[in-house]
Amino acid sequence: MRVVVMVSGEGSNLQALLDAEAAGVLGARIVAVLSDRPGARALERARTAGKPAVLLEPDPPGDTGRAAWDRATLRELDRWRPDLVVLAGYMRILGPSVVAAYRHRIMNVHPSLLPAFPGRHAVRQALAHGVKVTGCTVHFVDEGVDTGPIILQAAVEVREEDDEASLTRRIQQEEHRIYPLAVWLFANGRLEVEGRRVRVRGPVPERLPAPVDEIVG
Repeated sequence: MRVVVMVSGEGSNLQALLDAEAAGVLGARIVAVLSDRPGARALERARTAGKPAVLLEPDPPGDTGRAAWDRATLRELDRWRPDLVVLAGYMRILGPSVVAAYRHRIMNVHPSLLPAFPGRHAVRQALAHGVKVTGCTVHFVDEGVDTGPIILQAAVEVREEDDEASLTRRIQQEEHRIYPLAVWLFANGRLEVEGRRVRVRGPVPERLPAPVDEIVG
């Protein structure tokens, strides 16, 4: 299965996916990494892993509108023919034309238990509201902001001493666990979308299966 990852920043979730692929447990092949930011650390992670690292530019150049970015995104995605598009810290909202072209084939991870705290600064919102439990959500992308059908979620306790940085680190640990797992479920044909609900066929493991050589050993 062919996967394109879209990133804007550090790329820690990209690294989790690359590591799972390198270990032979992702069930998919990352064929390209796309970014809208030339200085994104994620592009260097992609090059280190031997993956094509592509800088997206609006079409026409200099146009800052969403339609220009969507045209460039569709053109680049079509070039790589992905079965699945994975947003890993991609900070631009994809327009309806992109969503329609890859309906139920675009995943995103968000640092809250959606539908709570969508949009930016989710961890900050959780702390401001005084919640005792937050977490992360992997979902399919639709035309809204963090409103698509939910695939997997993981809960994270909010501790009294937490600040935004410490809580973010623990949420990211869970993201790095469940995001590759969601890709693996998709690659193995285990996900079915029925309206707003994503049904997972069969039991859901806590994490990706161990590599065959580890099982044998």
